[in-house]
Amino acid sequence: QVQLVESGGGLVQAGDSLRLSCAASRRTIRSYAMGWFRQVRGKERELVAAISRSGDNTYYADSVKGRFTISRDNAKNTVYLQMNSLKPEDTAVYYCAADSRIVVLSTPSYDFWGQGTQVTVSS
Repeated sequence: QVQLVESGGGLVQAGDSLRLSCAASRRTIRSYAMGWFRQVRGKERELVAAISRSGDNTYYADSVKGRFTISRDNAKNTVYLQMNSLKPEDTAVYYCAADSRIVVLSTPSYDFWGQGTQVTVSS
């Protein structure tokens, strides 16, 4: 099974940028669709962005379109989430996820998850 570890979270001000990384181990991510989710305590986990196995197709939640960019480097076994123009409402724990069966990228059901990284955006 693939193991995922997120990094890059932190405390920033509104308007700043952050880049999250998700490093995979034990398995290559080439056969997995990859997604970034976020969760605020007390609320459901939300799919923020997803990318196909080849990287040719992406999906973004309306709330982050035009500000966030998901990418993957299969050679480095790593997925990224570039977050620009951050807003206080982007504050959440961000999770990386992988799934070998997903075809429709907006599907929120993933099999494998990282431990999460906190992103806090101050106003």
